[in-house]
Amino acid sequence: MPGQNEEKERQIRNYYDALYRAWGAQHWWPAQSRFEVIVGAYLTQNTAWTNVEKAMANLRAARLLSVAGIRRVPLARLQRFIRPAGYFRQKAQRLKLFVRFLDRRYRGSLPRMFAQPTGELREELLALNGIGPETADSILLYAGNHPVFVVDAYTRRILARHEILPEDASYGQIRELFDRALAPVGESVAGSERVSGQLEKKVGGAAHPPSAMSTVQRTALVQVYNEMHGLIVGVGKNYCRKSQARCDDCPLREFLPSRM
Repeated sequence: MPGQNEEKERQIRNYYDALYRAWGAQHWWPAQSRFEVIVGAYLTQNTAWTNVEKAMANLRAARLLSVAGIRRVPLARLQRFIRPAGYFRQKAQRLKLFVRFLDRRYRGSLPRMFAQPTGELREELLALNGIGPETADSILLYAGNHPVFVVDAYTRRILARHEILPEDASYGQIRELFDRALAPVGESVAGSERVSGQLEKKVGGAAHPPSAMSTVQRTALVQVYNEMHGLIVGVGKNYCRKSQARCDDCPLREFLPSRM
């Protein structure tokens, strides 16, 4: 029903406001280049970010954290470098496949690739082995500055526990809800200093130190999507855990159904 949908969208906007007031800019994605974001999106599948950082450090030390670097490095050597991230054989093959796709379709140019319309590029990414909706949207949002919301397991858990959507809701259903809910937020902050990702408040949630990619100039809506995903990760990691949820300390505690 329209009324129920509008209420859910209002709740999402309230969550954004509450979390941003509490924690401020999250500086997602922590990376120095677009390609580093893409590599991280592949490596973070089925592993903790601390493991990804070890693998990325190996690639950086070997001067391989670039399109040219992944293109030239032998597969076996690439596997050794990214071993800390787990599933290293599979992930190495997928990184090689992405570079071949980039070379074949866009002559090795990330700017040319990201200049494509969002929907078309998303379908191309989803057609690649190893890229599902969450990875595709992470690449589009964080590396390409396309206005897409990234849905992850934390998002599902929070929406289910707050009785906004069931945990088995489809990826598309969740993304559409956030698209509708956050569009007015993007309009309200357009032209403000929050758009650049530079505004600092309290450090909390899943915040990272500022990086080249986390502080680039973005459209207001892209910045809002960026912040909202980082804020949700902060809730999921620190409070809305799979077991032993810490609801009493969570910035979203006032929105729990039991408190309404």
